[in-house]
Amino acid sequence: MSGGETIEVREAHRFDEARLCEWLAANVGGFEQPARIRQFAGGQSNPTYLIETAPQKYVLRRKPPGVTLPSAHAVEREFRVMAMLGRAGFPVPAMLALCEDTGVIGTPFYLMEHVKGRVLWDPALPDVPLPERRAHHEAMIRTLARLHSLDAGRLGLSDFGKPGNYFGRQIARWSRQYQADAEAGRVPDMDALVGWLPAHMPPGEETAVVHGDYRLDNVMFALGGPRVAAVIDWELSTVGHPLADFTNLLLMYKFPQALMKSLVGLEPEVISVPTEAEAVTIYCAAAGRAPLGALDVYHAYNLFRFAAICHGIRGRMLRGNAVSAVAERYARHVEPLAALAVAHARAAGM
Repeated sequence: MSGGETIEVREAHRFDEARLCEWLAANVGGFEQPARIRQFAGGQSNPTYLIETAPQKYVLRRKPPGVTLPSAHAVEREFRVMAMLGRAGFPVPAMLALCEDTGVIGTPFYLMEHVKGRVLWDPALPDVPLPERRAHHEAMIRTLARLHSLDAGRLGLSDFGKPGNYFGRQIARWSRQYQADAEAGRVPDMDALVGWLPAHMPPGEETAVVHGDYRLDNVMFALGGPRVAAVIDWELSTVGHPLADFTNLLLMYKFPQALMKSLVGLEPEVISVPTEAEAVTIYCAAAGRAPLGALDVYHAYNLFRFAAICHGIRGRMLRGNAVSAVAERYARHVEPLAALAVAHARAAGM
C-alpha cells in the first residue's frame, strides 16, 4: 500500500527497530538494512508503518500495543485473506511475511508490498478531474461486486467465517463489544438498537467473502486513472452477507460531514458522482442482482456497527492506546451515529 501521509512513529506505537530489522533480514528475501521507519497518519485500528530501504519500500501492519478487546485487531486474519485473494488475482498488496512472535516488536505483525497509488479521502473527489469522478466511483463499486463473486471455498476461505445468520452474529458481536467497554459508557440509542436489530434484519442467507469496512479510503487507485490498484485494511473481513458490505459503502451518503468527508449536503449530479440510487444500480448490474428495495434496515445496521466501532475507539482513547490523532472526533460521534441509526430503524418500522 502507499498514498497516505506519514509521520514520525507515535510514542505509544514505538518498538525496537533494530530487532525488527534483524527479523526482517532473516525472514524476508531481499530485505536490506538500514531502514527508515515512519508511521501512516490515518487509520483507527491497527498501526501501520512505512519501511524504506535503499532497494525498495515495504508496509508493516501490527496489532496495537496495550489492552484490546477479544477478537479485535486480528492481523493474522488480514494476512491470510489478502494472501488468498492475491493468488486469485484480486487487487490487494502482496503478502511477504507474518510474525506471530510477540518478542520481536511486542505484538503480532505482517509485512506487505508497497503499492504505488492514491488514497482518496473525500467521496466528492475534489482532486480528481470532473470527467473522471464518476469512473472512479464505478471502479470502486464494481471491484466490490467482483469480490462478492469469488468462491470462498475455491479461495481456501470456506472456514473464514461461520455459515449462516451473518447479520445476527455481527449484531451480537458488536453488541458484546459495545457492552463490554464499560469505560466508554452506555448510550440509550445503542441499547435500543441492541434490542431491536436482531429480530428485524431481512431474511435470506447469502454468502460471500466480505471486506467488512469497504469504503473510499480503503481503496487505492492507480496513479494513471480510475483503476483500483489495491483494496486495503481487511481486519474486519469474513465470509458473510454481500449486502452488508455494499450498504456499508453507501454510508458515504449518510455520514455527518463533521465525522468524515461524505456526500451529505452535496448534489452528486453537480459534482459528477453517482447518486445513492445510481450506486445501487451500478452494484446490482455488476453483481448480477435484481434491483434492491428499501435499504433503511441495512443503514440502521451499518450505522449501529460503526457507532460501536467509534465506541471502541472512545474506550481505547480513554485507556491511552488509540491509534490516531483523530480518535477524539470518532469518539464524540458515537451518539450522533446511534441517533441516525435509530432514525433509519424507525423508517424501517421500529
